[in-house]
Formats: sequence, C-alpha cells, structure tokens
Amino acid sequence: MSMSDSDSSSYAGADYKSFKQISRERLLHEMLRSAKTGDSKSTLKVLIMDKLTVKIMSHLCKMTDINGEGVSLGEDLYKQRQPLPTWDAIYFIQPTRENVIMFLSDMSGRTPLYRKAFVFFSSAISKELVMDIKKDMEVLTRLGALREMNLEYFPIDSQGFITNNERALEELFGDEENNHKGVTCLNVMAKRIATVFASLREFPSVRFRAAKSLDATTMTTFQDLIPTKLAAGIWDCLVKYKKSIPNFPQTETCELLILDRSIDQIAPVIHEWTYDAMCHDLLNMEGNKYVHEVPGKSGGPAERKEVLLEDHDPVWLELRHAHIADASERLHEKMTNFISKNKAAQIQHGSNSSEMSTRDIQTIVQALPQYSEQIDKLSLHVEIAGKINRIIRESGLRELGQLEQDLVFGDATTKDVIKFFTMKEDITHENKLRLLMILASVYPEKFEGEKGQNLMRLAKLTEEDMNIVPNFRMLGGQPVTKKSLTAAFGLKFDIHKKKHAARKERPGEEEKWQLSRFYPIIEELLEKLMKNELSKEDYPCLNDPSPSYQGSPFSGPVNQNPHSMRSRRTPTWARPQGSEDGYSSDSVLRHASSDFRRMGQRIFLFIVGGATRSELRVCHKLTEKLKREIILGSSSIDDPSQFITKLKTITTHEISLDDIQI
Repeated sequence: MSMSDSDSSSYAGADYKSFKQISRERLLHEMLRSAKTGDSKSTLKVLIMDKLTVKIMSHLCKMTDINGEGVSLGEDLYKQRQPLPTWDAIYFIQPTRENVIMFLSDMSGRTPLYRKAFVFFSSAISKELVMDIKKDMEVLTRLGALREMNLEYFPIDSQGFITNNERALEELFGDEENNHKGVTCLNVMAKRIATVFASLREFPSVRFRAAKSLDATTMTTFQDLIPTKLAAGIWDCLVKYKKSIPNFPQTETCELLILDRSIDQIAPVIHEWTYDAMCHDLLNMEGNKYVHEVPGKSGGPAERKEVLLEDHDPVWLELRHAHIADASERLHEKMTNFISKNKAAQIQHGSNSSEMSTRDIQTIVQALPQYSEQIDKLSLHVEIAGKINRIIRESGLRELGQLEQDLVFGDATTKDVIKFFTMKEDITHENKLRLLMILASVYPEKFEGEKGQNLMRLAKLTEEDMNIVPNFRMLGGQPVTKKSLTAAFGLKFDIHKKKHAARKERPGEEEKWQLSRFYPIIEELLEKLMKNELSKEDYPCLNDPSPSYQGSPFSGPVNQNPHSMRSRRTPTWARPQGSEDGYSSDSVLRHASSDFRRMGQRIFLFIVGGATRSELRVCHKLTEKLKREIILGSSSIDDPSQFITKLKTITTHEISLDDIQI
C-alpha cells in the first residue's frame, strides 16, 4: 500500500503553496479526483466518512468543493445507508478495526452496497487490518484504491491546526499517579502531528523544551517530560514515513519546536485586545459561528442568522488581528466611503433621486445585488464591533486591562490588585479569577498558604473558582505548598527591591494602541530560533540536522532571564501617523495572499495543552516579518473561558511534610 504517486510537496513546483492550500488540494485532488478514472469517470459517487474524518473535511472543504469533484452524496459510516449498487463509494476513514469491519460488511457478499470502493485511510493502517481486507477476494475485486492519505489534523486557520485532543490538559497535567490516559493522549497527538509533515512532504529538525530539574535530588515527573515524549513519538512516525511514503524528504526541510502550556500561563487568561480575540472572548460564539438578528422579511419579526467569521470574509480577513479601537475606526471609514461612492447606497440613505438620469438608475439596479452583499458584510462587522465596545465600556475592561498589563510588565503589585477589588465590586467572577491567575503567575509567593486564600476571599470567588488557582499554579510547575529548607533564612543580598515582571519591554516595538504591550512568550522564542539564539540546552534537537540542511544552525545556551527590569511607558489610545503595523490601510486585502515563493523554510510550532488566539496572531505577524511561513499547531485552541473550564478538570495532589520520609 502507498500514498498517491502525486507529489504534494510545496517545493515540487514553481509555486510555493500554503499549508492550508496543500491540505485542501490533497483531499479534493489526490483523494476525490483520483476516483474519476477508467470506468468510474461518469459514475455517481458517494463519500463515506466517520466522525473524525467528517470534521477534517469540514475544516478544509465546502460541500460545493466536494460536489465539484463529482461527489453527489455524503454519508456517515455508522448510519444505516441505502444500497446504491450502481454508484461508486469513496471511503475516507480512520484505520480502526471497527471501521474496517464496517467497510467489509458494505462491500462483501453477492449484493454489496456499492459498485466499487475507493478507500483512503486518514493515517497509517496496521498490517493485520490490511491482511483482513486482502483475505476477502470479493472485496478485492471491487476495490478501486486502497491508500493511506496520512491527513489527520484539523486546519483552523491558513497557518494553524489542532489535533482535536480537547482533554489534553486533564489527561496530561492531571493525576500524576495514573499516566495511562496521558500516554494514550500523546500517542494520538504524535500520530496526528506527523501526518502534517506527511501531507506537506516536509522532514523537520525536531526541537523540544527540555525537562527542568531543580537539583539532582528532584524527581522528574511525567508532566516535565511531555514535550520530550511527544518529540520521540513524532520522530518514530517520521522515520517510518521516510521508508514508506514516495518522494518523502530524506534530509531536513523545516524546523519543529515542541512546547507545552506551562511555557506561558498568562497568554490564555489575559485580555487580548485584537478584533478576533475580543469576538471569541466577549461574544457567545460557537467556534467561528456568530449568531445575530436581522430584520424579518416583509416587515415581519426579526430572524436569527448564523454567519461564519472565517477567511472567505474579506473584512474579517483584514481586521481580525487589528486592535479593536483600530478595527472600529476603520469600519466607520469603510462604511462612510462605501456610502459616498455607491449610488445605490446614496438612494438608500436619502440622496436626491430626482436629479438622477435613466442611465444612473439603470446602473443602480444592476449594482443592487452586489451592493446588498457588501453592505450586509460591513453592517455585520459594524454591529459586532459596536457590541464589543459596549461590553468593554459597561464592564470597565479598559481599567482591568491596564492593571493586567501593568502586572505582567512589573508596573503593578498585589496592593494594586487589592485596591482594584475593593473599588470595583461589580467586576465579574471570571474577570476576578483571570486577574488573580495573572497575579499568581507573576507573584507566585503571594499564593503560598493563607496569603493566597485571603486574596481569593477578598475577590469573593466561589469555592469552585478558588480550586482553579492551585490547578493553574500546578500547570506552571509551581508547588501548591512550597517547602524549602532555605525559606527560614531571610537573608537578602540585594538592598534594592527588584521589580517583578513576566515580560520585558520589546526594543524597537513601538506601542500603537493602549493595552497592546502584551505579547505571548512564543514571539521571543520564534525570533531567537530565527537568530540562532535559542538555547540548545533548554531546547535540544532530537535529530542533529544533516550537513546539507540549510535551516537555522543551533547555537549554545544563551542567558534567558524572564524577570527582567523594564521601563514604564505611557501608552496612548490614539492612532499614530504612518503606522507600519500592516493595518494602516485597505492594502491588507491586496497582500492577504502572501508571495510564498520568496519565503524561507517553514517553522512549525506545537503547543501541548491548548493554544491562544494571541499566539496564532503572532505566527501571522512573524511570517510577514521574517519571511518564513510559521504554522502553529496545538491540541486545541482555547478562549479564556474554555481554558478556565479545562483547568477545573485537573486533579492536583498536594504534598505535605507528613508524606516525606527521611
């Protein structure tokens, strides 16, 4: 068995195709179109999928795309299906025993459900299951194809994918005494990540965050080794691909960096002020689905309408990574310009129609359908931005956001948080919790023993919420109860009190909008990777790159101090002149499709335990800046409320002195 003979490598042709383009074309061309051969060219076709593969397909293709490749019907493998003996069936399924049994029952015997079957597995199938298929001679005569697609990931963005391990936090960072679920989770994750490289025909140099031991007597835990174990699992799959997949590279073509959620605890809970992040944080969205009310037909009651905020919407594509204040201003400008330049819009908004000629009226009538579509899109985003700004105002989020960022950059202390809780009693429980989680990340010592309990009581957190903060600290490797022999000594050799900070100011990064100082840790790591400054000790490479590899060489350790002093700057809410942030004009739309032909080799970053929208934004930003396509992968992408909900599932085990035998 083999994959398709077609080479889907982005380096094979003259044009460099993006990650999502290649993934989509593999499904449409390499899988669906390949079934249109020989006597199957004109035969009606049904596409049969399981629960996982239907999700993969829906992330990459629309039904119109699938229909365009000659597929007339989509079916669920596990639902009762009508026999279609004159049709051909295309199976896109996982290589599980249950799925193979279902397929064999469909196609065996005197009266199979379909004329011919083209079978594509989402990942590698075992030899035992292949033998089960080959044993049935009736099925073999009806087989049009039997291939491994090796495509078992879920693109959520043009530069992002998830492995759909929604319970990764619980299974990997939960019960330390039972790692069975964690091992299974990592195995599934490794297999799915590896299929990304199979699809793109990329062979990475694999780097990962090394386990950090406090000293020689400290035992390394399962959680400490998560990136190490995942790297080993991916490597095992890649070694097999080198032998089994045609045209798979034999030397390194890209870089992969594996991290886990403990690398940056602040990014999942801090308020991110971009349009995309605010939509998902403040509005009740299901994934990318936004529901709003539109006027009813013929003056009837308002109707609920669902829209998807995705790449096909040019307004969303342009504004999603812009600061919410910037997005709001630009939407206002767009609406004003549209009305001033569009004659149909002028009629709608009361311009003098009596002065118009017959030709003008004819032009307006012809433009009405296009006008309606454009005004609907603009109106939708004006409505969304207005709703977000209203929530920001009514919830006092600007003041809260300023305190969050001041804490992160060392410009605020526990006293400021206490003062805020005292003066702002109407703040929501979730926002109080998020603020305390940021405080716990910057000032972990303030949450030892009763001190932490008192802070949470002051915030009037519920008992359930109070349990989340210890889980949050455990995720970052902080013991809930810190016991140290040296803690009894109060000697301090630095008479000047150092400033606590979880981030340092970025040199050369001019602040364009208030509350835009914060950046995820991965921004620093990716830039260091590009500059060959990423510590080989802290981020070792599993496979030493071949001499022919043209990517970043690996340098020795560098001094990395996460608690640096930083200067305080006064942010402004005003738009600067001549902004160079890529959002200064409508030119973004003209450059939405980057010229990948001039890009360097790809960088893949994978975060175990969930990624954030701010981290996805950074990958887009650095792709443009560094001229290398950066692809972010994770077990899931989580908005703050989702991340907090998942933290509740982690079971912490507090160690007391009584547990320690000397």
